[in-house]
Amino acid sequence: MGLLSVIKKVKANEKELRILMVGLDNAGKTTIVKRVNGEDIGSVSPTLGFNIKTMRYKGYALNIWDVGGQKTLRSYWRNYYETTDGLVWVIDSADHRRLEDCKEELHALLSEEKLVGATLLILANKQDIPGALTKEMLTRVLDLRKMTSRRWHIEGCSALTGEGLLQGLDWCAEDIGSRIYLCE
Repeated sequence: MGLLSVIKKVKANEKELRILMVGLDNAGKTTIVKRVNGEDIGSVSPTLGFNIKTMRYKGYALNIWDVGGQKTLRSYWRNYYETTDGLVWVIDSADHRRLEDCKEELHALLSEEKLVGATLLILANKQDIPGALTKEMLTRVLDLRKMTSRRWHIEGCSALTGEGLLQGLDWCAEDIGSRIYLCE
């Protein structure tokens, strides 16, 4: 039995999912992780590296890697790609001026070889802000329909109210689980 087989068996017993949460700075990644984990979101500061949260969710152990999105940190994202089961791309739906930058960064990320099989969940955050783009508009702006070789889903949400977060996480966990734990 090879090392990969052993790793898969251990992973199957633990039902562990590795989620990489990325996006531009100020999109709400850390606030989302804290909200989902039931933590206080009153004082959230920019992530200057990464945070790891492990939580139980729908029978899985989710290891969420929340990585800072500042321009100076984006070149380090590749250090976190290894063994990623799912990508959560968080976008500030109300930040119209950075949509092109967001699109370019997302498509660059999706071209990375180590992320080819990863499920993609796009959380269209800040839907509670007037003028926020809808998930349909963001689908168009980000050219998501052109992605035919990857499983993806976009969910409108608000990190402040919690709306849409669990629906997105449900889809992500179910999609990854159906690929990794096929035999159950």
